Amino acid sequence: MTTFEPHAKTLRLPWPFTGRDEELELVRRSLTGARPGIVITGPAGCGRTRLAMEAVRGADCARVAGAPETRALPFAAFAHLLPEGVTLHRAVQLLSGVRLLLVDDAHLLDDASAALVHQLAVHGRTRLLVLVTDGVPAPAAVSRLWTGELLPRLALQPLPHEETVPLLTAGAGGPLEPLTVNRLLRLCRGDLRLLRDLLDALREPGVLTRGADTDAWTWRGRLPVTPALRERTAAVLARSCPDEREALDRLAFAEPLPLPADTLDLRTLERLETDGLLDVAADDTVRLAHPLHGPVLRAAAGRLRARRLTGRRRPVAPALDAEAAELTRRIERADVRATPTPVGEWLVAEGEPVPPWYAAVRARFSRLRGELREAAAWAREGLAEAPRDHACRTELALAAAQSGETGALVDPLAEHPGTAAWPPAARGDLDTALKTLKTTAPCTGQGPSTGAAAGVDPAAARAERIAPGPSTGPDTCPTQAPPAPRATQSAHAPCSAHAPCSAHDPYSAYDAVRLGVPERAVCLLPADGVLGRHARALARGDGAALDLVAAELEERGFLLFAAEAHAQAVRVHRDPSAARTARTRAVALVRRCQGARTPALSGLVLGELTARQRQIVTLAAAGLSNRQIAERLTLSVRTVGNHLYSAYTRLGAGDRGALPCLVEQPA
Repeated sequence: MTTFEPHAKTLRLPWPFTGRDEELELVRRSLTGARPGIVITGPAGCGRTRLAMEAVRGADCARVAGAPETRALPFAAFAHLLPEGVTLHRAVQLLSGVRLLLVDDAHLLDDASAALVHQLAVHGRTRLLVLVTDGVPAPAAVSRLWTGELLPRLALQPLPHEETVPLLTAGAGGPLEPLTVNRLLRLCRGDLRLLRDLLDALREPGVLTRGADTDAWTWRGRLPVTPALRERTAAVLARSCPDEREALDRLAFAEPLPLPADTLDLRTLERLETDGLLDVAADDTVRLAHPLHGPVLRAAAGRLRARRLTGRRRPVAPALDAEAAELTRRIERADVRATPTPVGEWLVAEGEPVPPWYAAVRARFSRLRGELREAAAWAREGLAEAPRDHACRTELALAAAQSGETGALVDPLAEHPGTAAWPPAARGDLDTALKTLKTTAPCTGQGPSTGAAAGVDPAAARAERIAPGPSTGPDTCPTQAPPAPRATQSAHAPCSAHAPCSAHDPYSAYDAVRLGVPERAVCLLPADGVLGRHARALARGDGAALDLVAAELEERGFLLFAAEAHAQAVRVHRDPSAARTARTRAVALVRRCQGARTPALSGLVLGELTARQRQIVTLAAAGLSNRQIAERLTLSVRTVGNHLYSAYTRLGAGDRGALPCLVEQPA
């Protein structure tokens, strides 16, 4: 007897179903009562089939699926349900007794099968759940299902970033470092099947490593090209024309920079553009269309070919300087909406050293956006090259403090007036934090200071605003600006112990608003700026104005600041309905802020719970087990579990691991 033992990689358990609760409820409602069903459309790999299977779980359902190889065969998709040689009229009669029919990949149906599905929708006795991929030509009978208003349509979007992270954690067998997560999500572009193929590739020995300061898995360097990834990228790897393959390889090895179109054969570019393999920008520069193609082409190139093409790559230093300058300008304009930064991301992906001045700018930009774990990861990249860099160490400490962490990582913030309030705030000692603000950030009544007014060169002041913070090394002045990008280093003024960072940085003054003492910042922030309007609205206790400010902050990319403004509005709203709306918006934003825990968010969602649930949830967030909670509150373990389950439902948390970012822990 011969026994076949399948490889471990072929036994892939399904990922947990997450992030589609509202869509699942909508689909289930469409399949009950007198409703005719629903059409679900979306990009490839967005999870349409998984959503449909969850919706029909436990129901008596017939399933058919289209396939490209059978589009010439009539009723091929229904071959297992219909006899041979059946007519359309007879097929409708035979299937009218089917109560629920799932049609997967309906865009690949043959014309007869598509006409049958359309007639079943017109007939109305069979509930239809039809799945169609966006951007792919579908039979007219299928598209008429929703354009002709026979069935409602659910346009499924790719799974949000914060909902994809649990899938990555489950697929990798542990948490992944934030920059690794970002790299995977860029490569897969929302295609969850491709994401799973990438995770399988990373299981090659030595590809994933443990971070030096964290337990998260880190991926740097090459992409292992597995058979699944070769199949995914066959459109570029299988090009038989030598000129086309040369153009593709040149574009791959030119990354992260594009190539001017006039440096390549235009006829070759036309063919590749027609096949959707490259993108031509308005400035006539050319890039590969899919971010996965570059790493795969580089990995597939031979050693000599790679050496030749690598030698033609342009220097990336000027582009890196331009990225840092653009991020700095956005921070100064209080506009931190996402912007492309391909050079910095390429340095991290390839395992190249990241200059600390660039890492500090990226860390601050991410922190202001509320991406605290990502900010800490960028700061660590800079510290890997310069362990004593005070700007990166400050950004790392601020990200930790605003995540509710305490200890040695946060303590250095107390050495500098601009950040001294965050260590006690992280410990939950808000009184000490407020006292620190009052003694270190006096209101002058003369409006916001500028670098020029303080006698500092404007270029140096702008560089200092990139990442102000305390010095952690004996060779650095406590208020010295971090190293600027090479383009601005020559403009630095000498260090001055009399120029506190708050004199040049409105965000330091804004910390008073975030910690609940807006009167300390009203006269320091520009009156016409969104940060100044937040300070005045909070000082007046104007809930409606706080909600408006929060909406503008969210639009500008300040997700954490927007969540804090909504949370502050909850406490001052007199209308319970307005308070509930503000709380809902705040909670939704907090979930996108990577574990943020600031004083303004304390106890944000507890107002939705009963008194007993608040007790139990707070203890669970502090790390106590169900049995420990039961012993402390003199309850049964089962009662504690029931209360926690009800609380999870109200808080929108999947398990107790999500509670610390939503609930104020006891000091």
